[in-house]
Amino acid sequence: MDNNQPKAGKKPLALNIVSSNEKSKHKGFGAGSIDLNNVSPVIIDGGEAKIDIGAMHAKSKVERGIKFSANREDVPAGRQVWVVWVAVDRTPEGQFYGGATACEMWIDTENKRGWKILADHVNKLDYALKRRIMLDELGPEDKAALKQLLVSHNADWWARSSDELKAVLEG
Repeated sequence: MDNNQPKAGKKPLALNIVSSNEKSKHKGFGAGSIDLNNVSPVIIDGGEAKIDIGAMHAKSKVERGIKFSANREDVPAGRQVWVVWVAVDRTPEGQFYGGATACEMWIDTENKRGWKILADHVNKLDYALKRRIMLDELGPEDKAALKQLLVSHNADWWARSSDELKAVLEG
């Protein structure tokens, strides 16, 4: 039997939340876990938006082979690339784009150098999971590319999405 396949009836592994609250006792395997199945990373590079699941582990196509620094000055010839965390939520009416947050990176492919703040990427992922819309830093071309991707991926989800998300991406 393949060890990578979950056994029938077993829950998939999920990231556990560790709480400092003494009253909250861990009650069994997987209790208090975050489900990342409803969030996807979108890479916006050069005005083109693509879903790239590799970004979940900092291994998107643009990140592979790049040595990252926390100093922006280390990447003077870089180009701006965005990771947008998009969370999908569900209501009785159906699924919709519930949260979307943007994180900046600078990539110099030729010199294999990059800049990003990992803590910002983690925090923005958390904010997307909490259904926040934080896309103000994106430029008009990047917003248009993201909107086009979201609409083409699932027009029904877009139609059910919040007016806030639509206003940010249309404005």
